[in-house]
Amino acid sequence: MLQPDAVAALRRQFRGQIIDPQDTRYEAARQVYNAMIQRRPALITQCTDAADVIAAVRFARAQELRVSVRGGGHNAAGLGVCDDGLVIDLCGIRYVHVDPAARTVRAGGGCTWGDVDHASHAFGLAVPAGIVSTTGVGGLTLGGGLGHLTRRYGLTIDNLLAADVVLADGSFVTASEKDHPDLFWALRGGGGNFGVVTSFLFRAHPVHTVCAGPMLWELDQAGDIMKWYREFIAGAPEEITGFFAFLTVPPGPPFPEPLYMKKMCGIVWCHTGTMEEANPLLDPLRHFRKPAWEHFGPAPFPAVQSMFDPLFTPGLQWYWKADFFKELSDGAIARHVEHGARMPTMLSTMHLYPVNGAAARVGSGDTAWSYRDTVWSGVIVGVDPDPANREKITAWARDYYDALHPYGSGGGYVNFMMDEGEDRVRASYRGNYERLAKVKAQYDPENFFQVNQNIRPAR
Repeated sequence: MLQPDAVAALRRQFRGQIIDPQDTRYEAARQVYNAMIQRRPALITQCTDAADVIAAVRFARAQELRVSVRGGGHNAAGLGVCDDGLVIDLCGIRYVHVDPAARTVRAGGGCTWGDVDHASHAFGLAVPAGIVSTTGVGGLTLGGGLGHLTRRYGLTIDNLLAADVVLADGSFVTASEKDHPDLFWALRGGGGNFGVVTSFLFRAHPVHTVCAGPMLWELDQAGDIMKWYREFIAGAPEEITGFFAFLTVPPGPPFPEPLYMKKMCGIVWCHTGTMEEANPLLDPLRHFRKPAWEHFGPAPFPAVQSMFDPLFTPGLQWYWKADFFKELSDGAIARHVEHGARMPTMLSTMHLYPVNGAAARVGSGDTAWSYRDTVWSGVIVGVDPDPANREKITAWARDYYDALHPYGSGGGYVNFMMDEGEDRVRASYRGNYERLAKVKAQYDPENFFQVNQNIRPAR
């Protein structure tokens, strides 16, 4: 039970908004991206700066409250919100500063990648991130960060230069290769286990207009396309990437009407060069199996990053399953073809993201992300707006995962995981887990930050 005097004292030293269950803003403030997750916190603190975060952490410790940290709210398992505890919401710490001379970008902990893309694009720069612009900078970065620029410039964590962090005791530090290097190592892939990151400093790269877009084929060609794709992506120039997908064609532009609501397979390409450089790489595929439809051409990078925003809006039902894969064997392809054809709803999908190229040149122990020897990060997502379809999308994703998991590397990308327990977290960090547990013991010995893909402190 919260002490009214303590809450009143917090309000007096807090610049942001403090929302309790009686507040008319409460229902909106507690929602997360995945509407399958419904939690009711005792208090939501919408912070505007690091001082607010420090105050919230100290308040939670004094009141012995469970704490969750919310950045963009996109977390698959809804771990930005907790029941009966305190939500430290970073939505007010939303600013971006670009230094074009140094090619760096500083982003507040409440930013989305759309904020970063908008600010950096004016200077012809980009930070490697995901594929949906409404994703929060914090959660994606702390889990690793993969997307259209991974093969060219590495994971998001490979471009992280420093992070401002409020620790579990309420103190504030800046972590980098020079300062608090163990913490900096752990933040690069170890999730929200080690503190509240209020600011990220990234290395940016010269990216402005790219050549991008999908190619689609009939489902009966999926096996052939996947076999061509696995050979191509293994040796492709790092300027090009493409993720394979099973999908149902949305009923609207830019898709042609004859394809509306048709189950198909596709590859969504992104090349950081020109059409004259990209087309010779893709023409062999066009000749091997002519696409039923393609929409590949030049586009500003922020437009590519936000391509899927209209489809994957907040408030849908989501169920995620993830794996890493070193190879895409004929047996795995057969399972993909079987289960990909059974997508239960229009928005349900499967993606295979390549994580070779620049990302593979980082050692498996250089950051907390240990799967540097993998080639693909796979994600199966059952998605639908209707809660009545929850069991249907969940069953499909689980069945698909169970069929593919024997072909995987053991763990999965933590940003693609539901709340699946300690064994699954250990498998996703492999040999880095014990070091992460030691860093956790140093910076959060009481496991204050535990509403996450949790790493328990070493004893």
